[in-house]
Formats: sequence, structure tokens, C-alpha cells
Amino acid sequence: MSRVRPHQPLALVTGASSGIGEALAGQFAAAGHDLVLVARSADKLQALAAALRTRHGVTVRVEPADLAVPHAAAALAARLDRAGLSVDVLVNNAGVLAQGAFVRQEASVHRQMIDLNITALTALLSAFVPAMAQRGAGRVLNVASIAAFQPVPSLATYAATKAYVLSLTESLAVELRDSGVTVTALCPGITATPMLDSAAAANAQVSRLPGMLIGRVEEVAREGFAACMNGDVICVPGAVNQAAVLASRGTPKWLLRRVAGLFGRKTGQF
Repeated sequence: MSRVRPHQPLALVTGASSGIGEALAGQFAAAGHDLVLVARSADKLQALAAALRTRHGVTVRVEPADLAVPHAAAALAARLDRAGLSVDVLVNNAGVLAQGAFVRQEASVHRQMIDLNITALTALLSAFVPAMAQRGAGRVLNVASIAAFQPVPSLATYAATKAYVLSLTESLAVELRDSGVTVTALCPGITATPMLDSAAAANAQVSRLPGMLIGRVEEVAREGFAACMNGDVICVPGAVNQAAVLASRGTPKWLLRRVAGLFGRKTGQF
């Protein structure tokens, strides 16, 4: 006689094919969450899904999608609704970064970051959070960055998109305080991911960063998962990053801009 598997909470993880998203998927699977994995690469998602099913015995659904395409979030929500699936945890990890002087980048580069980092994230929140609030339970983990706390010349548009994510998270955390839904912003620093590899390939100075400044993706995911489940509003992994954020919040804006400008010139980004 087959055993009936009890209901497990369902976590939807975007940008799950590599880096922090893949590590977060592993954290939720290890805690017994069933998963919906979303990214553009179907092959990578299928491989990860197979590994998580084998390792943790969870149910994993793969949903290849380019979330930067208009209405992609609504289409994803509709597919899950037709399948009778309710999302208990939404992990907004999908994002893109481009570095370099603003005036040297094409408008399409800025638009790509805005479309995915801001527009798609907001659309996913709109697609899934109202149902969580109606049920009276749910968790959201928005992956921002320590770049959200200060201006970052050479990463101007990227930092601005992450500032949006942080601000939106803090606002929603207040709006939803009595709804049973928590909203958390994970703000990692420089982390050893494929995104960092791409940045190093574009700028040799990045590859010379001290090891103490580069976080381990597994540790970032572990702290992000714990903060999400605890309902913390902001999570900044790592003592060095926490010190940097505290310093930035207590430093006059003019001085932050000057220090950031010196860093930008040193790395040859403008």
C-alpha cells in the first residue's frame, strides 16, 4: 500500500539555475519544501531538480521562463493555478548585472537590468503576494545587494535597481505586518557566483579583490533562508558587509559619493 505524502510548503525560486538561487533552492529543499524552479535554462533546471529530488525527497517542478518578457510573471502564476499549486514562499532571486561607465553602455543594457531586477520582481510580487495575504500566511525573500545602501559608480543602474528592491521590501514588510505574510531583503556583498566570474572577465581589477571580501554562496543562502523563515526584514550576510552597511548609513551622502568616486577611478570604470 503506497503512503500518502503529507502536504509540504511550496517555495518558488527564480534565477534558480546557478549561484545564490541554486543554493537557496537547496536550503528550502533540505528544510522539506517542495519547489518550483524558474530560470531561462531548462537543462540546468532539470539537472538541479533531479539532484534535489534524489537528495531530499521533495517534489520539484521546473518552469523555464524569461521573466523579463512582459506578462511572464502572470503567465507563470496562471500555470501554477491551473495545476492547483499555491506558493507559500516566493524567492525573487532572478537578476542581472552590467558594470561600466553609464555613458558607455547602450540603453538596452540599462533596460535589461530594469526589466528583470525591477519590473519582473514587482510583477511576481503582484502575482503571488495577494493570495498569500488572503490565506493569512506566506513568506517573501527578495534578493537585493549591499549596493542598495549607497551609490556605486560603474554599477549605477544595477545599484539603483537594488535600492528599489530594498525600499519596496521595507515598505511591504510594514504594509503586510498584520497579514501573516513576511517580506525579507537579502543583501549580500560580493559573492562567489557566475555573476562575479562574468564581472571579473570584463574587468581585471575585480579578479584582484581580497578573498576576505568575497562571500561563499552557501553561507549567503544559509543566512538568507534563516532570515526569511524568521521573518527578518533585512539580512546582510557577513561581518564585513554588515560593517560596511552600518558605516554607509552613518556617513554623509556627499562623503559616500566622494569615496565611491575614488573607488570607481581606481578600478578604471570611468
